[in-house]
This record gives sequence, C-alpha cells and structure tokens, in this order.
Amino acid sequence: MEKLITDVAIIGAGPAGMFAVFECGMLKISCLLIDSLSEAGGQCAALYPEKPIYDIPGHPAIEAAELIGQLEAQIAPFAPPRLFGRRVTGLRGKKGAFTLTTDAGDEIAAKAVIVAAGAGAFGPNRPPLPGLAAYEESGAVQYYVKRKEALRGKRVVIAGGGDSAVDWALALNGVAASIAVVHRRPKFRAAPESAAQLDAAAARGEIEMVIPYQLHGLHGDNGVLQAVEVADLDGGVKRLEADILLPFFGLAMELGPLAEFGFELEQHHVRATPATMETTIPGVFAVGDVATYPGKLKLILQGFAEAAVAAHAIHPIVYPDKALHFEYSTSKGVPG
Repeated sequence: MEKLITDVAIIGAGPAGMFAVFECGMLKISCLLIDSLSEAGGQCAALYPEKPIYDIPGHPAIEAAELIGQLEAQIAPFAPPRLFGRRVTGLRGKKGAFTLTTDAGDEIAAKAVIVAAGAGAFGPNRPPLPGLAAYEESGAVQYYVKRKEALRGKRVVIAGGGDSAVDWALALNGVAASIAVVHRRPKFRAAPESAAQLDAAAARGEIEMVIPYQLHGLHGDNGVLQAVEVADLDGGVKRLEADILLPFFGLAMELGPLAEFGFELEQHHVRATPATMETTIPGVFAVGDVATYPGKLKLILQGFAEAAVAAHAIHPIVYPDKALHFEYSTSKGVPG
C-alpha cells in the first residue's frame, strides 16, 4: 500500500503504456505505471513472448519479449515507479487533480491519466468441450505459447482462423512433430502473406489443413491428451491424434472497474478524440488497443503514435504557464 504523487498515472504497462512513459519523459512529465499483471509488457509478455511481430518500423521481425525488453531500455532513464499486480478500482477528481485508488489500497495523485489497458482484464474464449478443465490443468490444452521449445516433438492441433492460429502454425512448423489446423472455412482472417505461407506449407505436406471442421471432443486419460475429435458441418466426425490442443478463438475483453468511471464506451473500448487522445473525461486520455475512434487500427505502431499525441496534449495540464516548443529527439537527446 502506497501513497504516491506523479504528473501522469498510466493504467496499463503494455507497449503503448510503456512508450507513453518515454514520450512524457521527453517532455519532462513524470509517470507512474499501474498494471494488473506482475510484469511489464501486457499481452506481449503474458500471451506470446516468442511470437514474432512484423510491423514494428525498423524491425523486419522482432519477438514480442525482445520488443518489451527494448522498451524497458528506452524508458529506463525516466525510472517510472511501478504498481504491478494491482487493478485500478477508483478514479475521482478533475483535470489537474485526480486521485486513483487500487485494489491493494494504494492512492495516487496525478494531474492527468492515460488509460493504456489494452484488452483490459483479458482471458481466452474457451471452446465448449466436455472435460476441458482437466486438460487445461495438465497443459494439454493451452491458449498461449510461452516457449516454442516446450512443444518440440509434440503432435499439435491448432484451432482457429485468425492471425494467432496462422502465425503459430507457421512458427511451430519444424518444431512440432505434426501440425493440424482446424477451421470452419477455407478463408482465414489473417494477414494475406501469412495465409499464403500457410497454404504453401500445407501444399508441401508440412501442415495438415482440417477444413471445414470444428472442435467436437477431447480423448485421453487423467488430463493426458491422446486425440482431438472434430466434426464437419454435416456432423461427420474425424479423429486427430494429438498431444497438445491450441485453441485460438480470441480474447474475452473485460474493462472491469474502468467501465464504471464514466467514459463513453463503444463495444468495451474507450472513445477518444484522435487529435489529442482525450476521452470524454477531461484530463483522462486513452491510447493503444483500448482506445477507439473513426479509422482506428489496432496496431502497436498506432498505439505508439497515440502515446506521443497524448503526451503533447498533457503538457499544458502539467505546465499551464509554459509554452511547448517541439524539438526532435535528435536535437535534444534523452535526459541522463
């Protein structure tokens, strides 16, 4: 339990929240990070640390964990205090004088707030399969891949039709003993290049495409998976020998107490003005996946840009009598 004073309280320590520390720091605005997880990085650290990301400028490919490590190094000069393993449960006050409270009893005084909560309190959408809990407990059913090597030599079934399903099928090709991809339709909701690579791997016989099928049942003993049963749209059943099932059906997004703070919400996202990233609560800003506005793209790089916009909009709140003369980082350098 702590009582802290900062210029900006940042709710969420994923990539957008971390970069907001840097952008604010370059404007001599102090920040404090709050996150429900025990470490920085958000989904990148918790869900797919070894998954390569291809759309970070200057990095043809970078693993999520490495990106978080680079962001840690980038914000190190600003040494932001961190309240991790905590959820923000209260927000009161007004622009220039907010008080936030957490479920651990912390109290934070801040002049402005940045909500960078990503998917909020996220969790996987679980398939409705009998006996699922026992296989989850044993690790035979996993919703996130922490280490590819843990699946080396395993018979893997991947279910889903989005980027996660396609990307992990490609990433585990050559690591797993076998890979079968189960999807209800031939078309995947993934990056076109990735989908093309999946088709090519299937054509080479490296990945089995089980289409159009959906999950139907699990077979094994005491949580040890032996096979995944799938059914087609006509009820025909097929058995896939398997050690591991990876269902990628997206995340269930839950803002939790944040939803009660008075933001204008749109489908569990916080509406923001793109010119400033300010929400409908003056002095509170939203960046990253949690923010929405017309034309919004859910890309890490867009979250980075939103963090920069929010930091500049916050400057007159923190320094009301000081004009901001924008300077490039190449001219001013990084403090320290």
